[in-house]
Amino acid sequence: MGQEGFPHRLGIAIIRKPDEVLIEEDLQNFLLSQYAEQGITVNETKSILLQLKALSASDLYESNKKFLKMLSDGFILKREDRHQKDIYIQLINYAGLNKHRQPEADQLISITADEEEQYEPDNNIYKFVNQLEIIGSEKRIPDGIVYINGLPLVVFEFKSAIHEEATIYDAYKQLTVRYRRDIPELFKYNAFCVISDGVNNKSGSFFAPYEFYYAWRRVAGLAKDVDGIDSMYTLVQGMFNKTRLRDIIRNFIYIPDSSKKNEKIVCRYPQYYAARALYDNIKKAQKPHGNGKGGTYFGATGCGKSFTMLYLTRLLMKSEYFESPTIVLITDRTDLDTQLSEQFTNAKNFIGDNTVVSVESRANLRELIQGRQSGGVFLTTIHKFTEDTQLLTDRPNVICISDEAHRSQVNLDQKVKVTEKGVTKTFGFAKYLHDSLPNATFVGFTGTPIDATLDVFGKVVEAYTMTESVKDEITVRIVYEGRAAKVLLNNSKLKEIEDYYAKCADIGSNENQIDQSKKEMAQMYAIIGDPDRLKAVAEDFVNHYENRVSEGSTVIGKAMFVCSTRDIAFELFTNIIALKPEWNEILAAEEGVELTDKDKRELKPIERIKLIATRGQDDPKEMYDLLGTKEQRKELDRQFKNEKSNFKIAIVVDMWLTGFDVPFLDSIYIDKPIQRHNLIQTISRVNRKFEGKNKGLVVDYIGIKTQMNLALKQYSEGDKDNFEDIAESIIIVRNHQDLLAKLFHTFDNSKYFKGTTIQQLNTLNLAAEYVQQTKEFETRFMGLVKRLKAAYDICAGSEQLTQEERDHTHFYLAVRSIIFKLTKGNAPDTAQMNAKVREMIKEALQSEGVEEIFKLGDEAETEQDIFDEDYLAKIDKIKLPNTKIKLLQQLLAKVIAEIRKVNRVKGIDFTKKMQALVEKYNTRGCQRYLEK
Repeated sequence: MGQEGFPHRLGIAIIRKPDEVLIEEDLQNFLLSQYAEQGITVNETKSILLQLKALSASDLYESNKKFLKMLSDGFILKREDRHQKDIYIQLINYAGLNKHRQPEADQLISITADEEEQYEPDNNIYKFVNQLEIIGSEKRIPDGIVYINGLPLVVFEFKSAIHEEATIYDAYKQLTVRYRRDIPELFKYNAFCVISDGVNNKSGSFFAPYEFYYAWRRVAGLAKDVDGIDSMYTLVQGMFNKTRLRDIIRNFIYIPDSSKKNEKIVCRYPQYYAARALYDNIKKAQKPHGNGKGGTYFGATGCGKSFTMLYLTRLLMKSEYFESPTIVLITDRTDLDTQLSEQFTNAKNFIGDNTVVSVESRANLRELIQGRQSGGVFLTTIHKFTEDTQLLTDRPNVICISDEAHRSQVNLDQKVKVTEKGVTKTFGFAKYLHDSLPNATFVGFTGTPIDATLDVFGKVVEAYTMTESVKDEITVRIVYEGRAAKVLLNNSKLKEIEDYYAKCADIGSNENQIDQSKKEMAQMYAIIGDPDRLKAVAEDFVNHYENRVSEGSTVIGKAMFVCSTRDIAFELFTNIIALKPEWNEILAAEEGVELTDKDKRELKPIERIKLIATRGQDDPKEMYDLLGTKEQRKELDRQFKNEKSNFKIAIVVDMWLTGFDVPFLDSIYIDKPIQRHNLIQTISRVNRKFEGKNKGLVVDYIGIKTQMNLALKQYSEGDKDNFEDIAESIIIVRNHQDLLAKLFHTFDNSKYFKGTTIQQLNTLNLAAEYVQQTKEFETRFMGLVKRLKAAYDICAGSEQLTQEERDHTHFYLAVRSIIFKLTKGNAPDTAQMNAKVREMIKEALQSEGVEEIFKLGDEAETEQDIFDEDYLAKIDKIKLPNTKIKLLQQLLAKVIAEIRKVNRVKGIDFTKKMQALVEKYNTRGCQRYLEK
């Protein structure tokens, strides 16, 4: 502490009464020095001291809340001479930090102030005092107290590093039980506490449960993994650097406007560094001098991104530089919007703006923003930015912060819909948002950055990985267990399928559609949905789940089962109910659970297991009734998040896999092929902290291990920029448009771009006829457009593509779509072929039941901790596969010769494809998948 500029003083040397905790002389000296130019008097400084001392120790939370408001935002001192101008007082000199704008008078506490143009030098009085005897109901001697200007802002409590029985938890109890009972006066002025047992070192709010105390493992924003005794150095150098400590006290301790649970949130180091880095990046990116890309924050799922947003919002709103900006917070789902709205609308004092509004519609947002020159925090979903293209505001002091910035928030591309009534064009939600706020700065928050995220929001300016989150105990470790439901293949049945496709070709089915059907049917879903296999999976799941519950391996028995499709989910549900009909009984709660009156009001009698998915209009009646309405799904959401509810097992497909936080959920069963960023989001459902929960279990029936390891590798390196994919794909798009323009040089397509919707449709139909003039011409066109689309999908969100290039791409895609759909007479189309072949595949597959598959490490172990040091070391050696652009380049190289000579589309050998698929499925647990 001495190295950080905190002179050490023994408690005995501090002049004060034994029952007082303020160093009055220091505070008076600071105030007299700091406000000398305003002519502050000794009497006025004594008035301030009296007000501070008058805070009640019996209502500690409210007193601390009031004190911290005075400490962070300052207050107004009414002068003893009423003719003199009031003084805006700050108890700490915040020199060197970003200058805050002067708060409005009605936002400040008044005790019986205009901010300076320049900050004076940091003339605060710092002291680290130990062995200070404080007399309360008992005499207590805290191990250490950090004083700034006579205010005891940080309390340290240490336990010996060499006595095993003295734990860090004992230090926590000493602070929050004994000291709170005996010397509460000390904690009226407390910003945060530090606890240590010499090896483990953590900080947190005095009002927080023990599990919300965390290490500060990084200094000056640079990643530095430290554990053990070294973590005391990073905590001191990280939190007690004078500038950073004053910044934390001023901007990074959040107390809600109202709280029934005495909440006080002290930032964790990833939140601090992320908010600060984004703030600095937004300054550089702001238009007209910047490009409007405020940066991407890559934060591991479950690491508290919503608080980082809150801290960033305060920094922006309080900043003198940004002159009270307007902030728009955007989510991609209603439940995330509700969650953020509740948090932000309860933080008006902290943010420093009384206009914090959850927006009902786009019209409502326009009404709120237009005519407003500054201020305001507006929360909305991206879906409210639909076809309305009216300008909301062209002000540059608008900052849009996007949550989960890897999905709908990056779809800047247009969509072309062709019907018999004509051609209609629409755009992605994000396109309307950017057009509505053309001079805004856009910031993206995501747990899984992808190229499109970086292209829309800018480079990753700060990253916090899953591995760091587990090490910091912000999330729990995730353990993997592989289980395989093997299948056998009947080759004679496959021959029947090949014969069926040949027959379809003979009677006039479109060749493109036959190939599409073969691709769709020769996919993993054909195996996953095999009825015998699903029965085996259901039986294994029931046994596995019941064993975990009976062994006490799960906190309260909440589990999620992820299925590939709605139909498969329904069949699995039916199989489970056949095995456990009692799980379908409606009960108020599990047997033996005690219910309070409040529980009885909130709990709805419900079954143990439910299927969560949207209804389809053509669903069979039993499935349609089971799925229920949107309102019923909202109620299921509430019940699953209630730990006493009888609803324990949720079978899901796509819903609840992102942004759905249930801290006591500790088991997820996966029977769905999931890729990279979606997989990380999915397994993160079980990583939240909860009392008694030390891990989240992922049970794998489908073989996600390869994808999981690749994802862990990729998303543990979240600071990589991947703009090269987008740049190269734009070149490929332009090259292919040139080739296609040469094919179409004798065709007049002008009416598609300039005509009415009917003229556009006629032009597309004529273009489809033009393409089909010869089989060779059609084949060449279809191949070029396929590769054009593959490249375009990568760069669709890029601002480098012109509108003309987008329009031409969609013209070619629309022509390809028309050709693809053509069939002759009554010949079956893709959907009809799929339905027939699906039944034939069921006969070709036979289930062999479920068995445990290979696990890394000790063969006797049944689970693998995916954050174990050895496992992480192996993952570190994985070479990430080629990027999309490299795969595209390989595809181009392979087909250059083909374009010149191929007369027809090569058919897919269905039998070989199915055999390869079954082999791949049954061997997916091998170690080669870890290392490839």
